[in-house]
Amino acid sequence: MKVFNTLGRQTQPFEPLVAGKVGIYVCGPTVQSEPHLGHGRFAVAFDAIRRYLVWRGFDVTYVQNITDVEDKIIAAAQEAGVDMATLAAEMQKKFRAAYDALNVLRPDIEPRATAHVDEMIGLIETLIEQGLAYPAGGDVYFRVREHDGYAKLSGRVLDDLLAGARVDPSEHKDDPLDFALWKAAKPGEPSWVSPWGDGRPGWHIECSAMSMKYLGNSFDIHGGGSDLIFPHHENELAQSEGATGKTFAKYWLHNGMVNLGGEKMAKSTGHTIDLAGAIARYGGPAVRLFYLRAHYRSPLEFSEELLEDAVAGLERLRAFNRRAGASGSASAFVAPPVADALERFGTAMDDDFGTPEALAVLFDIVREGNSLLDRGGDASKLAAAFDSIVGALGIDLREQGLTDVAGDLEDLAASLGISGSDEEATVRAMLDAREVARAQKDWAAADAVRDGLAKLGIVIEDSADGTRWHRR
Repeated sequence: MKVFNTLGRQTQPFEPLVAGKVGIYVCGPTVQSEPHLGHGRFAVAFDAIRRYLVWRGFDVTYVQNITDVEDKIIAAAQEAGVDMATLAAEMQKKFRAAYDALNVLRPDIEPRATAHVDEMIGLIETLIEQGLAYPAGGDVYFRVREHDGYAKLSGRVLDDLLAGARVDPSEHKDDPLDFALWKAAKPGEPSWVSPWGDGRPGWHIECSAMSMKYLGNSFDIHGGGSDLIFPHHENELAQSEGATGKTFAKYWLHNGMVNLGGEKMAKSTGHTIDLAGAIARYGGPAVRLFYLRAHYRSPLEFSEELLEDAVAGLERLRAFNRRAGASGSASAFVAPPVADALERFGTAMDDDFGTPEALAVLFDIVREGNSLLDRGGDASKLAAAFDSIVGALGIDLREQGLTDVAGDLEDLAASLGISGSDEEATVRAMLDAREVARAQKDWAAADAVRDGLAKLGIVIEDSADGTRWHRR
């Protein structure tokens, strides 16, 4: 395996610190408002990475934090007229619902910043003792110039940073480049007791404290969006290695942004597409496929055409899944999967988690499997490989249930003089009635069943093996 490491900006062999084990820390959402399409991108990108490492046989510990105290959350809570904790909890539920719809696995550990303030205070105390941080006016700042490795992640030049720096007259920094580890309490803001007075942690110290608590001073992969490279991850790296003297994260992986009209989606500008709305319109599995069709490091431009293509691609996968399952192969998989297909999939993913190439392998299997089934052949080995790859990529091929159309389905059946014990039985009874009508050449009655079901999003497929149905 090889991965592109932002630290050094080059592709490197992937060699975990402990053989067979991988520790991953990913910067999770700041929960001040509802998630947009960009938030889904990072979640799916690192979920695919995590799933593949598990598929490869690694024992993975996946930690993803929730930032529930930060300037933006405080401002949003004040604007909404609620306390910070209430707003953060409400938004966290919305993020979780969206990620569940995208089939993103829950983190092994999901720490909240507000539950780890003691660890942050302890880390700040260590930095002060080592001369890398200093208290000033109730705040505490990190001495950027005292840390030799500062800017090695982003590759920026300190003097260039200084030229663009803006100094707030109310701040007590020794140097305009220094950043806050602790912020003195302000009226109306949440605060905690500390050796420097009541206040709250700076954003950057949060992830250092939480990642090191659960993964140790050194771990394998630190992930997040490319917009976090500077200053968040740069500052996180400097304060962590400054405190311990050890390598913080061995590999830094960053996903590309989702763009809208060529500009990055961002809450701060309102330049966003609502994630829940996209999921409601296209379905979580299709949105996930939309993300996976681009390499995780590449920018991804939003377009309705690309999402519609993802919907069509998902239906191709589901159609093969239904067909292979009907042949008895997809459910049992007695035969071993096609080794060549899995090898090509592994080769694609071993190259810095190349999901576009991995998906190409998956659709090759669909094409080859359908061709084999058309000739009356046994596609069980291809179906087994298909199932393995779909699982590794986290693509949910389960068909949508009928609960949401149960009432309309019952009304339709009643209008046609058909009844069933439940939704599934009702559809089957309607298909049976349609077959009788076709045999009697009563095309109007047959079409009434087909068209009525189509209006409910139920698609009928006629084949030599019989008639099947599924939800659109």
